[in-house]
Amino acid sequence: MSLQALTAARRLAAARACAGVADALRVGCEIDFGATGDHRLTTATRALQQAAGLPPATVDLSGRWSGQYSGTYHGTFTLKWNQSGSKLDGTIKLSNPWTTLSIRGTVSGRTIQFGNVGGVAYSGEVTGDSMSGNYRVPTRGGGSWSATKIS
Repeated sequence: MSLQALTAARRLAAARACAGVADALRVGCEIDFGATGDHRLTTATRALQQAAGLPPATVDLSGRWSGQYSGTYHGTFTLKWNQSGSKLDGTIKLSNPWTTLSIRGTVSGRTIQFGNVGGVAYSGEVTGDSMSGNYRVPTRGGGSWSATKIS
């Protein structure tokens, strides 16, 4: 069997293994094609979700996150998220200005949006236990931010 035929057969078998399994579609179904020489993990979730008419999987952001921001403002922050479906509620403790505020946001697939912390709106992307993105300050510019889950 040629490498191309083997790759096609493995992809078909993996797709069949994931097809029709609602839980796998919701939480993500990762297929490893390492035996073909491609040692990357290939995520089949989006294609399967679209084929099944399901929304993108939502990551679990509940817990504490530690991060930093730079740009118009710079400093560190700690987030504490409580998540219910795609909705986020919690607190953010900023180092500059030194304050703790209530915060709300949403997550869809890997995309996160939260704010308005003093008029500042945050958006970004989640990858595993880390997330990063940009923030916008009305009439003052913005910058970048990143965070890592600590508990």
